[in-house]
Amino acid sequence: MSQKINPLHHQTLPLAPTPKNKPSTSSNQISFKDVLKQTSDQPVNVSKHAQKRLDERNIHISNQQWNLIGEKMKEAQGKGVTDSAVILKDTVLIASTKNNTIITAMDRNQADVVTNINGTILIED
Repeated sequence: MSQKINPLHHQTLPLAPTPKNKPSTSSNQISFKDVLKQTSDQPVNVSKHAQKRLDERNIHISNQQWNLIGEKMKEAQGKGVTDSAVILKDTVLIASTKNNTIITAMDRNQADVVTNINGTILIED
């Protein structure tokens, strides 16, 4: 009986599959940078919960205000704010600036205490 140990030979696997057809490098392709810019230029998103609260509480925000809110949220995000209270004349919106999304909405009278934010955006319009 032989006591030799035979080493196992493993076939090396490629790290990434090799494409059968290489994508063309035509000039009409959109770069990742362009796609990212288009995504970041989207208006403010409103979650289902926030939309429900806006409807229930009869809160109306004009397109001009939404645009201003979006600009201020981008500015806050640039300063490191991730979750903010957006305070309007009669309304308080809780927003995730990192996701560009309004999470909930309430009348300003209902917003006695707001928690879990790290920034505030005041909009006097």
